[in-house]
Amino acid sequence: MLRRELLGFLTTIGSSALTAPALAAPEPSKHPPIRAICFALLTIFDPRSVARVTETIVPKRGLELWSAWKTRQFEYSWLRASAGKYVDFEAVTAQALTYAAKDLKVSVTPADQRRLVDSYSELEPWPDARDALLSWKSSGLKLAPLANFSPKMITRLLDRSGFGSLFDVVLSTDRAKTYKPDPRAYALGPMFLRLPREQIAFSAFGGWDAAGAKWFGFPTFWVNRLGATGEELIPSDASGVDFAALASWLATIGHAGEHR
Repeated sequence: MLRRELLGFLTTIGSSALTAPALAAPEPSKHPPIRAICFALLTIFDPRSVARVTETIVPKRGLELWSAWKTRQFEYSWLRASAGKYVDFEAVTAQALTYAAKDLKVSVTPADQRRLVDSYSELEPWPDARDALLSWKSSGLKLAPLANFSPKMITRLLDRSGFGSLFDVVLSTDRAKTYKPDPRAYALGPMFLRLPREQIAFSAFGGWDAAGAKWFGFPTFWVNRLGATGEELIPSDASGVDFAALASWLATIGHAGEHR
């Protein structure tokens, strides 16, 4: 894909997505069949191991540091997206950690920082992830992670888990030099899967991501694995705690994979 073509596509689809009204939940009988699923990475991989690593480095204050760190991580990514000052997510993660450690006045050596940042590339899959992905792939659905993580971070996760062969394409928002919930980030799904957004289900981990995907126009399911409080934003089409719930929702709206 030529860079010129990519930029032109993102400009067009991004501007239309920003001005489009929020879509109402489609009636099952009228909804076009789902032919692909895009996943937020943390619906597939459990992020809580980062907290455990943090606790080993900063005993008794690990959870406090992780909470401050991940909050600043999202703030930095969103600020950079809105200001057009992109750096990749690994850099954002390191910068956010540096800030959080200084703010909490805890000592983190350069070696500790490297270990902590790397822990985001060493997450374990949720127990139901492999079987669910295999089932959807065997049904003919196209599958793709669509994540803020940098390409290197995603590659390490997929290599460690052995999940790489299950995906038709791997989508880091680095391709668009922005972050979700920027519409240009979600636009990578239709562009690289070569399907209209209405035929791509989005599996969100965070409530903010569910809202962003819904605003963009994806049929959206919030896989709320950690029981987070619902956001006061546009609601997703449905929600549940695991991939079994996502599979049930897909069955209600219908999906027809392309057997290749």
